[in-house]
Amino acid sequence: MCGIALFVSGIRIDLSSLLPNFIFPTPQFHQKTLVSEEDIKSVLLRRGPDSLGSKSVIIHSKTSFYGEGECEIVSIAGYENYNEVTDSRLSNGGIVKLHGELRFIGATLQLRGVNPIVQPLVDDCGNILVYNGEIFGGIHVACDENDTESLMQSLRGSCGIVNGQNRSIPDVLSRIKGPWAMIYWQNSSKTLWFGRDAFGRRSLLVHWPTQEDSRFLLSSVSPPSLTSERSGCSTYEQSHNLGFWEELPCGVYSLSIGAFETNGELFANVTKHDWANPNLKELIRWERKFIQPSPVELQIPQIKISCWQQDICPNGTGHILCSSTLNVQKAVTALRESVMKRTSTDTVYQAVHKNCDPIALLFSGGLDSMILAALLDQCIDANYAIDLLNVSFDGQCAPDRISARAGLKELQRIAPSRRWRLVEIDADLQKLTSETKHVMSLINPAKTYMDLNIGIALWLAAGGDGWLYQNMMNSSNVEMCERVKYKSEARILLVGSGADEQCAGYGRHRTKFRNGSWQGLCEEMKLDMQRIWKRNLGRDDRCIADNGKEARFPFLDEDVIRALLDIPLWEIADLNQPSGVGDKMILREIARVLGLSEAASLPKRAIQFGSRIARESNRKNFGSNRAANQASAGSVDILYMGHQTNT
Repeated sequence: MCGIALFVSGIRIDLSSLLPNFIFPTPQFHQKTLVSEEDIKSVLLRRGPDSLGSKSVIIHSKTSFYGEGECEIVSIAGYENYNEVTDSRLSNGGIVKLHGELRFIGATLQLRGVNPIVQPLVDDCGNILVYNGEIFGGIHVACDENDTESLMQSLRGSCGIVNGQNRSIPDVLSRIKGPWAMIYWQNSSKTLWFGRDAFGRRSLLVHWPTQEDSRFLLSSVSPPSLTSERSGCSTYEQSHNLGFWEELPCGVYSLSIGAFETNGELFANVTKHDWANPNLKELIRWERKFIQPSPVELQIPQIKISCWQQDICPNGTGHILCSSTLNVQKAVTALRESVMKRTSTDTVYQAVHKNCDPIALLFSGGLDSMILAALLDQCIDANYAIDLLNVSFDGQCAPDRISARAGLKELQRIAPSRRWRLVEIDADLQKLTSETKHVMSLINPAKTYMDLNIGIALWLAAGGDGWLYQNMMNSSNVEMCERVKYKSEARILLVGSGADEQCAGYGRHRTKFRNGSWQGLCEEMKLDMQRIWKRNLGRDDRCIADNGKEARFPFLDEDVIRALLDIPLWEIADLNQPSGVGDKMILREIARVLGLSEAASLPKRAIQFGSRIARESNRKNFGSNRAANQASAGSVDILYMGHQTNT
């Protein structure tokens, strides 16, 4: 996981292609600003603690004194300090007039490669790259290479326009399998490229130029200065500041820099590009071929459930189940390969924390996390321990704590030689005043109580600071179990995001099915997948990465998404069946294939409810659960939490 950012100043940016009502703000170098470079560096360093660097590109326009002739754009790349470049007169009577600066910042959490990497990367052509992501396919990354190095080489071989054998930059980025966000300066064309992957698995926030702050900014995360209380700052101003950032929609963008011939003033046009990979474009459309079952096909879920309950296969049903069984195997294979790609220890950078176990798992003991734990056991060396990170706001009584302990026993049964460590992270929301304010800055621009509750739970869980039960010998040489303090040092965290969206795990899916049958269910699942970048993944990435950890999402692997889409909807879920049976039916079958018979029957429970943070938040902010429910607390915007968190 890395943190990346960009400051663009002194350039008039035209957003009319993206925002029809956009009005040019006037660029000002010495304008009072809400966000400073130091603010950004401090939050990026939490995401990328291994190194922090910055580089500048100084942009000039070269014109004659009389405004005659064409303008020429001059860029000077790689400067550390803006003040190193000054205006100068040309021999032909023209002048190089200082106008703009592009300031790149990169903080690195290095997880791959042999040699240490410091971002931004600058090549001998003056190209600059900051990259936050992993490449699991599409672009070759050697075992001893870092993803950023490999991507830099591929981008260097591209050009702005497809030409013969050359690949365009959108084509290179469209080929990447895996999560990413990037900012790239292509020196030859004086073009800035930026964007995030098609599903938004890595955060990238944008501040489009406004009259209040005419700079163009990109950052992995918002600094706390925009969400902390300031003396003399009104509630309106605070609310307005919270709108400073927005999630950059998924895609590839370019900013082409030019100059007005009349006065040499720099300007740039922003363009959003189509994905160049047809397979990726098809995946984004998220279209399923088999939606409405025939009466015979509708028997399949019922027969399966009968088999589960009776542990036998009814006579004459083998031919009906054959294709269904093959689909389950395809899904298991795709998911196992996804976990393998994300946990292969031969590509993990070993220079830092050599003695720590590399992988942990956000763990509720529920269906999704149990499947990932069982597959992780199959994918990494038997010598490694696996940390199962579980957070509770109600001690040992929270539903997720109870299911996590039961899940640990089931994992120990199917994989007795593995060292499983259930890390119990206990929290009291009443004592998390400063932490709550900090997480508010991480979830920004998300702004509901539900976002905050989920963010706090994820942030604490990813921190891995909790308790562990260990067998110890007492003074009488009798073995006893003792609860000891423990902090997980694993830098890679597997997370089950995407399972509910793709396998009909939410209550609203059942509502849509009841009102709109199979087609209504399919449309709701499609909507969930196409907005997951905005509703979930950016927020989750920011909260987890703030601990210097990297979230990896096996259920959101491109090949897993494709495999699940190829399976008929009635084999993914049958919401005619009760909760815990028909929802996420394909995953329940996978759990049984993996030997997780108890986990296969667990109902869906979101982290805010399973950890009990929603209940505690309702009591704290609304007085009671009942009052919170009447106010639909989960969807209520936090106008400003200063008065709440201080109570």
